[in-house]
Amino acid sequence: MRRIDPIDLARVGRAPMVSPTMCPARRARAAKGDAMRYKLFGKTGLRVSELALGAMTFGEDWGWGASKDESRKIFDAYAEAGGNFLDTANHYTGGTSERFVGEFVARERERFVVATKYTLNGRPKDPNGGGNHRKSMVQSLEASLKRLGTDYVDVYWVHAWDPLTPAEEVLRGLDDLVRAGKVLYVGISDTPAWAVARSNAIAELRGWTAFAGLQIPYSLIERAPERDLLPMAKALDLAVTTWGALGGGALTGKYAGGNRGSGHRLSQGAWGDSILTPKNLAVGDATVAVAKELGVTPSQAALAWVRSRQDKALIIPIIGARTVTQLDDNLGALQVELPRPALDRLEEASRIELGFPHDFLSNVGGLIYGETRALIDDHRSR
Repeated sequence: MRRIDPIDLARVGRAPMVSPTMCPARRARAAKGDAMRYKLFGKTGLRVSELALGAMTFGEDWGWGASKDESRKIFDAYAEAGGNFLDTANHYTGGTSERFVGEFVARERERFVVATKYTLNGRPKDPNGGGNHRKSMVQSLEASLKRLGTDYVDVYWVHAWDPLTPAEEVLRGLDDLVRAGKVLYVGISDTPAWAVARSNAIAELRGWTAFAGLQIPYSLIERAPERDLLPMAKALDLAVTTWGALGGGALTGKYAGGNRGSGHRLSQGAWGDSILTPKNLAVGDATVAVAKELGVTPSQAALAWVRSRQDKALIIPIIGARTVTQLDDNLGALQVELPRPALDRLEEASRIELGFPHDFLSNVGGLIYGETRALIDDHRSR
C-alpha cells in the first residue's frame, strides 16, 4: 500500500477525490490518500496511468459487455481513481466501444490519453477491409476519429502483425499520420519480437516515427512473452500494455475447488484453445491460495503479480470490467504488494521453460567469459 503526501499530490496534478457517491471501497482508498501513479510511455514524455482501462467491454453488441450506463459508471470510477489511459479499438463491439469512449472523454478530452487500434477486418468479404496496409490504415483511422468525436488519437496501435504488408509501408503510413497531427504516438500489438525490432530499426534509420509501445497478453498462465517479447521491449524502452492478466477467468477463483465448468466465452483463450488445462487450473488454485492468505481477492493477486514484473519491462496492465464492482476490485490491486514467499509460490506454479537459445546460453557462460564473469559489472542489467 502506498501513501502520498501533499507534495506528491501536487506532482501528479490530481488528488484523489472523496465523494459521497463513491462506493465504499473507492471512498476508503481516496480517504487514505492512495493515488494512481503515472509512467512514461516508453521512450517518450507522455504520462499514462499505471493501470490502463480496457474498453472492449463497453457495449452489449457482442452479447456479454456492459450497457452504456454501466460503462459510464466504470469510466467515472476509473477517472475518479486518477486513471487517464483508455484502450479501445475500431473492432470492439462493432464500434460502440469507440463511440462510448468518445462521449465519455468529450468534456475533458485533453486530460485523457485515448488509444485505439486498426488491423481487424470490418468487411469480411472485402480483401482491403482489414490488414495493415495504408488503405486500411487511413480508412480505419478516419472512421475511428468520427466515432470518437475527436480530431486526433493519442496512441494508434497496429492491432496485429500482417505478414502480407511490408513493414516499410506500415511505418511510413503511420509517420504520415503523425506528421498530419492525427496521431501523436504509435504502438504495435500481438506481433513477433523480430518484426517489432526490425521495424523500429528501419524507423530510426529513416527518421520515421518508431513504435513507443507494445501490447501483448501476459499473466501467470501466459508467460511466453518472457522468452523474447519482454526482453526486446526492455532493450528498446517500449512501454508494454498487457492484456489477459486474469487468464480468461482462470485466475479469478471461478474454477477453484473442483468447479471446472466450461462454456463461458472466457473459458476459451484468444487463440481458440481451452485455457482450462491441468497446469492452468493448478496455477489458478495457487493464486486463490495466495490471495486467501493475504486477505485479498484472486483477481487482485493476479494483477499484483503482473505489476510486480517491472524488472522484465515497463509494464502497464490493462484492466477490463463489465461492472463497476469488478473495476473497483481490479483497482484494489494498486494496494497489493506480494511478499517474497507469495511470489516464490506463484513462480513455482507458473514457471515455463525459456527454450533455445535462452536455456543454452545460460549454461555456457564459462565458455564465453572464462572465469571472469563474476568480476564484470553490467550496469545495463540493473
